[in-house]
Amino acid sequence: MNIPTRFAHLATIETPADLRRVLDEELPAVADELRQYLIESVASSGGHFGAGLGVVELTVALHHVFDTPRDRLVWDVGHQCYPHKILTGRRDRITTIKKKDGLAPFPRREESEYDTFGVGHSSTSISAALGMAIAAQRKGDHRKVVAVIGDGAMTAGMAFEALNHGGDVEPNMLVVFNDNGMSISENVGALTKMMARAMASHTLNAWRERAKRAIPKQSFFGRFFKRWEEHAKGMFVPSTLFEELGFHYTGPIDGHDIPQLLHALRMVKDLPGPQLLHVVTTKGKGYAPAEQAQIEYHAVGPFDPQAGLAKKAAPARQTYTDVFSDWLCDQAAADERLLGITPAMREGSGLVRFSKEYPQRYFDVAIAEQHAVTLAAGMACEGAKPVVAIYSTFLQRAYDQAIHDVALQNLDVTFAIDRAGVVGPDGATHAGSFDLSFLRCLPNMVIMAPADENECRMMLSTGFAYDGPAAIRYPRGTGPGVAMHKELDTLPLGKAELRRRGRRLALLSFGAMLAPAVEIAAELDATLVNMRFVKPLDEAMILELAKTHEAFVTLEDNAVAGGAGSAVAECLAAHGVTLPILHLGLPDVYLEHGSREEVLTMAGLDLPGIRNAIRARFPQFAAAASA
Repeated sequence: MNIPTRFAHLATIETPADLRRVLDEELPAVADELRQYLIESVASSGGHFGAGLGVVELTVALHHVFDTPRDRLVWDVGHQCYPHKILTGRRDRITTIKKKDGLAPFPRREESEYDTFGVGHSSTSISAALGMAIAAQRKGDHRKVVAVIGDGAMTAGMAFEALNHGGDVEPNMLVVFNDNGMSISENVGALTKMMARAMASHTLNAWRERAKRAIPKQSFFGRFFKRWEEHAKGMFVPSTLFEELGFHYTGPIDGHDIPQLLHALRMVKDLPGPQLLHVVTTKGKGYAPAEQAQIEYHAVGPFDPQAGLAKKAAPARQTYTDVFSDWLCDQAAADERLLGITPAMREGSGLVRFSKEYPQRYFDVAIAEQHAVTLAAGMACEGAKPVVAIYSTFLQRAYDQAIHDVALQNLDVTFAIDRAGVVGPDGATHAGSFDLSFLRCLPNMVIMAPADENECRMMLSTGFAYDGPAAIRYPRGTGPGVAMHKELDTLPLGKAELRRRGRRLALLSFGAMLAPAVEIAAELDATLVNMRFVKPLDEAMILELAKTHEAFVTLEDNAVAGGAGSAVAECLAAHGVTLPILHLGLPDVYLEHGSREEVLTMAGLDLPGIRNAIRARFPQFAAAASA
């Protein structure tokens, strides 16, 4: 991309300090170039798209008004940050985003001093900014702290926990509520309806703000106006909610009008105490296809910006998400007690079809993972059979609820855990590295990991049929292409599958690691077991193999620490069996972003990595196999 000639304003901006030297009247031109640069960059490389387009003017205005990085700017949800990265010294590397050794797709403290807080999930910004503001005030530091919260992040309970606390301690901080009515799909819930009423009342708000400036606060009319305002504004706008929580509310204003943004930001910048500025934006702003199809353009692969996204061809093989989607509808047809729950991940978790075919049994609870799990627990108490469709990384946010509200009470909740194991381009914040470890220690919990698509379908049926909490964790992407059975067949609980009878060495594979294990087992003439169940473990199979083999290798795409391999070691130790074991899984580090294949290679879980690890630990078996 030719920066100097095609983007004359943007070419002069290496840091926000350069932006602050730009005249106010030139900022719309900067925003126009930034938007076009973002469109062309993401079109060439892929990445999050619509959210960044929606905050172009807001990003320009914030960095122009505030003295970043001295003034702290916290983004939430983090996928809004692409324009921020372009303006903060990373313009020429933006096309490396999500790629191995490239920029992270979310704010990351190690990447830039302008990324003040790492955020790959959502709804953390107000808490983090509040902590920064309190710490700064204790030091006598008068830096400004700004939390930008949008793209559905305000629907989570944590945001309101922070607002509740912030209004009590009265820090000097600003919350910019970027209200675009969207998460990945449309926002849901009562808060969204309230914000919709606010967006319909611009005239009232403009009149209100003019009146407040014109009437002296301490005059009779000023006091009368204040009392009238408290009664009247609650009928039209959400200011009462935020002001009752202790935040001075301003807005809503047009988040794409730079002069209006500059005026509002300068007005609230130096006001004492907690401030909330409500800006209304359009996700995908400035690129017509993204405005008209906001869900499809949330995150994209490379595309032609002139033609827009090409229609995707049907994949050669079903993804595991597709398998879940079909199973959910089939199981719902067979059992009317099934209810489907998602925390704002309808598309990603495969609930689009279910939401259309069974709208009365579909519950999108917004970005509220804790509520999703306890809601399911309450449903189970009354005889329903809820299925919680959730990413592995997002289930971490509801761990207390999984323990206390589901497992402790042994309630009949099925967890369909997508994006388990190595996820890839979204990086460490989205990796499903820990679910086997943090679920395995819970009494009453059944845990399964399928090796192929049909096994995934059978495990979902098994978990649903089980009268208690059950988790089925499956990876992102496609499986090996195994033929699917239409029936809702189940598996014997806790029984592994012997795939190959070999000698001396036994490979115990959990889930998606079976594919490379098949080839390794053949090379080494080793026994291969598809373990299927992490809990209950097939102890009988393990103890039988321990009598006839000299060593074990466990394979899993979960953290080695506390994972499925640890369960095998614990089983042997409990029975007084001493046997050499090599545990292969994800290492004790946060793996960087890259393609799934690249991350597996980094972790040593590709075919060469597994082969080399086994040969290094057990050279005698490799030598015997090649003899």
